[in-house]
Amino acid sequence: MQIDTDKLTPKEIVAALDKYIIGQEKAKRAVAIALRNRYRRTKLPEELKDEVAPKNIIMIGPTGVGKTEIARRLSKLTGAPFIKVEATKYTEIGYVGRDVESMVRDLVSVAISMVKAEFQEKVEEEAEKRAEEALLDLLLPGMNKPVIKPGKQLNAPAETAPDQGIQSTTREKFREKLHNGELDEKLVEVNITKQAFPSVEIFSGTSFEEMGINIGGNLSNLLGGGKKKKRVTVKQAREILLAEERDKLIDMDRVSEIAKERTEQMGIIFIDELDKIASSHSKIGVDVSREGVQRDILPIVEGSQVNTRYGIIDTAHILFIAAGAFHMSKPSDLIPELQGRFPLRVELNALTSEDFIKILTQPKNALIKQYVELLKTEDVILEFKAEAIERISEIATEVNTKTENIGARRLHTILENLLEEVSFHAPDLKGQTINITKKYVNDKLNAIIEDRDVTRYIL
Repeated sequence: MQIDTDKLTPKEIVAALDKYIIGQEKAKRAVAIALRNRYRRTKLPEELKDEVAPKNIIMIGPTGVGKTEIARRLSKLTGAPFIKVEATKYTEIGYVGRDVESMVRDLVSVAISMVKAEFQEKVEEEAEKRAEEALLDLLLPGMNKPVIKPGKQLNAPAETAPDQGIQSTTREKFREKLHNGELDEKLVEVNITKQAFPSVEIFSGTSFEEMGINIGGNLSNLLGGGKKKKRVTVKQAREILLAEERDKLIDMDRVSEIAKERTEQMGIIFIDELDKIASSHSKIGVDVSREGVQRDILPIVEGSQVNTRYGIIDTAHILFIAAGAFHMSKPSDLIPELQGRFPLRVELNALTSEDFIKILTQPKNALIKQYVELLKTEDVILEFKAEAIERISEIATEVNTKTENIGARRLHTILENLLEEVSFHAPDLKGQTINITKKYVNDKLNAIIEDRDVTRYIL
């Protein structure tokens, strides 16, 4: 299934990102252009198409300013396979830890899940019909089966039972009861697939899946897979049978084919904490391993063939977006070859008090909206006054200045402390309206803010 990325112009991409992320216009423009260039590439002649490499991006800025959110929202906009990985999880080949190629395998797994879900939607109606028939077979074993008279040859046409009409009527009555939910709690016996032997990470993070081994069939049975009978309710049985019928109707070879193509042409890998593997000092001790990780990542970013259980994946056109605070190091501390593979660098700005006000109120998933809706489930109305929101943003700025700057994540901590009492007593406050004023904020938080040592631990 082709994703209509041509419908998203750079302006529209930025506008969509604006609904969730405050500020950071440069970063939004950079990713919008990178995405649009993918569509432009599809319009090129074949001989030129393969020559156009994606313009990978490094986002530089303190934690909590929107680096990860930009990449995550971008993937949702396009429906592209997307994964976020931490650079610090990987180790140089030969060391204990995860092998960098596993990020590509993880990306393919995401693509497989996405494509499979799309195929499941298409076969849902047919799967439901088949699951219902299978469920009726469990409830009425032996009904509507052909009857072979004694002495009749096995290959001769079968004759139906004399009371087939009665059986058919009974089946339809049970079908009606199923639709009405009258049999939901009735117990039936179904065959379910037992969990197969789990994938085990060994040595440099290589698992059975990463080695391209799919444990199934007879070996799976020996190691704990296969089928087993289990008594479940009709309601549970319906879900089990529906899942099985969906899988039977889906052509997994076709799913793998589409997922591989989508991974290669549209995949996005977001590598966070890239600064943590940059070596800014002498190449001794841990810095040797850090540089080794960079050298292992390099061929994947340049374009290499990675073996996965679904086949070979070419990484040449996967878009890589890296991010890091780069407090203790600089992008120039990365090995030159890796720097060259990230031609675009955008700096994200530290958030101001005005930005915090917007973050609290404007995005679709604004924090204040979240808390208001959460407490509304307890029939408690929260009303935030403008002066209170302004004071919360001032406190966030002040604490970020005095202690570690964690950006918008500071707002989560402040709001949790501010609303702790209301959240705890909410079941006893049904029907009440709680006004959050500037005085309320000061009463709850001033004592913490004034004691710097307490601030470090609590806010």
